[in-house]
Amino acid sequence: MSQKLMPDSQAPALSLPLVGGGTWTLANQSPKNFTMVIFYRGLHCPVCKMYLEKLNNLIDMAAEAGVAVVAASMDPEDRAIQTKAEWDLGNIDLAYGATPEDVHNWGLYLSTAFKEAENSQFAEPGLFWVRPDGRLYLIDISNMPWSRPDVEFLLSKVQFAMDNNYPARGTTA
Repeated sequence: MSQKLMPDSQAPALSLPLVGGGTWTLANQSPKNFTMVIFYRGLHCPVCKMYLEKLNNLIDMAAEAGVAVVAASMDPEDRAIQTKAEWDLGNIDLAYGATPEDVHNWGLYLSTAFKEAENSQFAEPGLFWVRPDGRLYLIDISNMPWSRPDVEFLLSKVQFAMDNNYPARGTTA
């Protein structure tokens, strides 16, 4: 069972290898406004493909908004490499190898494959904004592949949030 994360609390630790080399570590990020962590289901997911291709085209908008972006999955390295190449995600840091423990720590839903193309287990979608000090600001998780927030709309709200010192909402359990 996953845990419920609370806005304005410390984000769970996350450190994953990146397609192309290196390691992406949340604690090492220093964006102007937020780090956007997107968990996607994996290479088998056509909805993830559409979502991440759109995000790939919005990376300049994210940078202008002071938002660093990473997309992560439980896929192994070979499937993550294939994803980055076949989905033309040259602008996105693509991390792989998330574990069931990572999925639990981030409060995500874990699914078991029912199609041959799927990994035996994979995380359902999640999108998070993490403040530079490591506190969670925005939390959006789903148990279905097609339920995801509009990234372009979200990015258009960063400046409003910063200009108005808009607090994280939902902090009262």
